[in-house]
Amino acid sequence: MQLLESILAALPKDPVPVRKVIIGVHWTVVCSTGCGLASTMLSSRHPHYVPIQDAGELHHRTAQDLAEWILSDNLLEAIIGMAALNPLINPDETKIVQVNAAEIIGREGLNKDVVIIGHFPFVENLKNTTRNCWVIEKNPFGEDFPEDYAQEFVPKADVVAITGTAFINHSIENLLSLCRKDALVLILGPSTPLAPILFDYGVNYLSGALVEDTQVAIDTITQGAILPQVKGIRLVSIKNGY
Repeated sequence: MQLLESILAALPKDPVPVRKVIIGVHWTVVCSTGCGLASTMLSSRHPHYVPIQDAGELHHRTAQDLAEWILSDNLLEAIIGMAALNPLINPDETKIVQVNAAEIIGREGLNKDVVIIGHFPFVENLKNTTRNCWVIEKNPFGEDFPEDYAQEFVPKADVVAITGTAFINHSIENLLSLCRKDALVLILGPSTPLAPILFDYGVNYLSGALVEDTQVAIDTITQGAILPQVKGIRLVSIKNGY
């Protein structure tokens, strides 16, 4: 988990108190200096009876303590860790552009071979403009391929788009190692940490989300909002070398 440990090592050292922890049906939120999001990506394969340590007391921990949970094998703890880590990164606002990852992939993947790790709503449109668009999903449906196919398709792809949840399930380093050196690589989704150190690992674009209105975001998330329904957030991207 060298990559995750490198991201953690770059976080602020002064303790940051946690104000709120919310685990919603689709999104988990941890608020400290700001608020961070992570996908509540539980599935039938996750043992739901595994407890979260110190449940009910998490708002008394520091954000750095919870961020360390990204290393946990307990999936729900890793989700909380991802949400706690994100607001501690503080990306350079001058390097942020408000562009959707789907636009980047559509533009860069025109008539090329594209792999999407994670089934996003825009993948059907990409199939009309790419040479090949292979979608790899832990819980495949339709024409998706199961996760084992990453070994076959990622090395063939000109453009590789990886869901930010790959940090949570600890598959990110393996997926990045499969990418060709000349491939254009994106990490996308609200779970994505906007950490510049990722550019040292061959990533070209980071496309994530910033929470701009905490209460509005929490109101929609606690009422079961899927991403297009979540209000109070801004979808942003950072390009390597911007």
